[in-house]
Amino acid sequence: MSKKIPGSFFVVLLVVFMSLFLLAGCGGSAGNKQAAEQKDTELNLFIWSEYIPQSVIDKFEKKYGIKVNYTTYSSNEEMLAKLSAGASQYDLSVATDYMVEILHKQELMQPLELSNIPNFKNIGDEFKNIAADPGNKYTVPYMWGAVPIAVNTEKVKAPVTSYKDLWRPEFENSLVVLDDQRAIIGAALKKLGYSLNETDPAKLEQAKAELKKLMPNIKSFDSDSPKTLLINGEAKAALVWGAEVSLAARENKNIKVVFPEEGMYLWQDNFFVPKGAPHQKAAELFINFILEPEISAEISQAFPYANPNVAAHSLIDKAIMEDKAVYPPKEELAKGEHLRDVGEATTIFDRIWSEVKQ
Repeated sequence: MSKKIPGSFFVVLLVVFMSLFLLAGCGGSAGNKQAAEQKDTELNLFIWSEYIPQSVIDKFEKKYGIKVNYTTYSSNEEMLAKLSAGASQYDLSVATDYMVEILHKQELMQPLELSNIPNFKNIGDEFKNIAADPGNKYTVPYMWGAVPIAVNTEKVKAPVTSYKDLWRPEFENSLVVLDDQRAIIGAALKKLGYSLNETDPAKLEQAKAELKKLMPNIKSFDSDSPKTLLINGEAKAALVWGAEVSLAARENKNIKVVFPEEGMYLWQDNFFVPKGAPHQKAAELFINFILEPEISAEISQAFPYANPNVAAHSLIDKAIMEDKAVYPPKEELAKGEHLRDVGEATTIFDRIWSEVKQ
């Protein structure tokens, strides 16, 4: 015969059961809330020097509470060497279009989630879908520009119209050029009538011979702040980024831009997330922040590179938007050439660069 269970027992069981359920639910809610609130607290940025104002870094840190650790490099090749060597602490970096090709081949980038970068819509269509990254699966445009010639017209009286003029004896020990092998070997190739992307070993050897002839004229290789020697008059001419020409001309009115008749090196720099980045969400948040029109314009005011963020153009000083050193005329852009990955010939470029600079 079974014993009758009091109704109060079922009430107790029900209370216990509901309490456990609510506790589990509360615990789950607390856990979900904690997961939702959990976010990156730092961002390791690996980028060219003099490319993002400290004021922009400060605004990002204040707005999101994310500490930005800022490390710089002087060339695409330096950046590639560090990533290839296994550096995995970087969350965000910048690569020129040809280097994007190389990074992709070496699987040193990881895909972006563009849904986390809604300000991508501010980028002009002509800067999206570069050959190295169709669909912008790995990159977002940052800045673009050219490498023209800068001349101090107070010190140089004879007209300068081409790369060839930089070899003139009057420029002995008075040129500042980029510390960038593809740009400078490229100038020698253009002088010879070849492509920046030439891979023929014999033609590259000709370029090497030309560069050796140019060496007595080169006072400094400088990709960090080549404008300094232009401003103080130590350099009569330069082969540098257009933004450096623009900044030098602000301080020294004798500095004028020259577009070499052979055609210039054109470039586009792009944000990417290195493989193994520990804080990808913070990286995507930073990219989106940079693409806010007001922030993007602030960057262009400080470092006047050509800006692919068309939504920012109306906020940038008219003087910058009309500066030919920053935004070259269409006919000069049409003659220009972008660098491409030269594959196995890269080792020849490396060797030439090393031998010329010794």
